[in-house]
Amino acid sequence: MSTPADPRIPVLGLEPSALPAEGFRRAQIAGWLYKQGVRDWEGMSNLPRALRAELAGRYRVSEFAEVTPFASKDGSVKYLYTLWDGKKTEAVYMPYAGRRTICVSSMVGCPAGCTFCATGKMGFGRNLTAAEILDQILFAAHHQGHSPREIRNVVLMGMGEPLLNLEHVFTAVRRMLDPEGLAMSPRRITLSTVGIPRGIYRLAEEDLGVRLALSLHAPDDETRKLIIPTAHRYSLEEIMMAVRHYYAKVKRRVTFEYTMLKGLNDHPWQARALAKHLEGLSAHLNLIPWNPWEGAPHQGTSKEQILKFAAILEGLGVPTSIRWSRGRDVGAACGQLALKQPA
Repeated sequence: MSTPADPRIPVLGLEPSALPAEGFRRAQIAGWLYKQGVRDWEGMSNLPRALRAELAGRYRVSEFAEVTPFASKDGSVKYLYTLWDGKKTEAVYMPYAGRRTICVSSMVGCPAGCTFCATGKMGFGRNLTAAEILDQILFAAHHQGHSPREIRNVVLMGMGEPLLNLEHVFTAVRRMLDPEGLAMSPRRITLSTVGIPRGIYRLAEEDLGVRLALSLHAPDDETRKLIIPTAHRYSLEEIMMAVRHYYAKVKRRVTFEYTMLKGLNDHPWQARALAKHLEGLSAHLNLIPWNPWEGAPHQGTSKEQILKFAAILEGLGVPTSIRWSRGRDVGAACGQLALKQPA
């Protein structure tokens, strides 16, 4: 990692109980950061001016040198974040009726290399720190004009594989859960993985209470290796053993993500094989229509075929939804994040 342009200590890297002040001043700083979402020390108006100046000299509030938002016609906003070392990452804010959701990244790029995903084509840049993960949420809330605590759903489904950045991701999640942090319910945080068994076992042991989502994309190893080049490291049997351990340990429903690719993973036999994998689990399956990007080697399954695939699964007792993506017009939909500015 190159030397950051701002060498100050990231204050978001500190636990609320370790913020740089004593007593009620520490609580005031935590409130400004996680309840009010201020972007600089000067905005913390109830702190003495001398203390603000001292803190500003030692600690930075923002993890971003620059942020460029791209608004979709559906109300979603893609944020292109330039980090202090010049690398970039992205997050997507999605408002729905009665709730606000943000999809955050855990890395610059991604090492998984999924062939349907523009992020995978970029390759791996570096892991994000806990502060950089958190600040994606804080900045988006600030830009949208509300408190960070008004974002009630966080999905770690942006750039990167969260379970290959365990320590930073777990630290960020703990800060989301901390009553002095974002005070979120663990049920409103979803961590998505392509299937890293050791990470799934670790997640079960940590028992943070968050939801697990497994990006499955195929019900057999042969097809899955065509979609996820790194899938040869772990068989479906190994991954599903880890998922079943997770379910037995934490007793929480597991979500499975399945991107629909024409002629590759959308055959009726694959729907039936998929249902067998999920037997005995409290599971929900999201079928995701593929979102196009320039140079992609795939085509998406037709809407008619997706509906037929879903009907087979439902008929076999698998709770199934079709997750129509948002933000496609600004490159913000699932699988489209590639640090590109929309035309």
